[in-house]
Amino acid sequence: MTGTGAPGAKRAAEWLASVAPDPDACRWEWERSPHRVALLPAGRRWDVLILPGELGGPTLDVLTRLVGRPGPVLADFGDARIGFFVPPGTATGWLGTGVRGAGTGTWIAIPHPGRVGGGVRWLVPPDGTGLLTDAVLLERAMHEAAGRIGRGGGEG
Repeated sequence: MTGTGAPGAKRAAEWLASVAPDPDACRWEWERSPHRVALLPAGRRWDVLILPGELGGPTLDVLTRLVGRPGPVLADFGDARIGFFVPPGTATGWLGTGVRGAGTGTWIAIPHPGRVGGGVRWLVPPDGTGLLTDAVLLERAMHEAAGRIGRGGGEG
């Protein structure tokens, strides 16, 4: 499959596929299906907090400044929504206007971690180590990003 040779992509793919009811079927979807995405259950190794794009992009900028490399981050078509991978159980207790949580009982469309471009894509691909974004740091980054947006959006 083209675009799956990113460093660590094989290890990251194994980490992601490990939550699938059938990891082989997950790998098949990534390699052979037309969309190159697999539906994976949240709540096992990770939850996903989904922010509107206008907040998610600036939040990722702040988070990257705070920690260097956050856990995996997905974007959907046109960056309308940005999904941050956080520890399992986070979505259950999360309250935030416009923020959706995907945890136990929900499924997420996941592209292969080495995939470049396309509709649903990685802004920060998983590295295969299980690194996730700390929910407290994500909340801090969201507040800082929202403050910047409220002040007119400037950096710094």
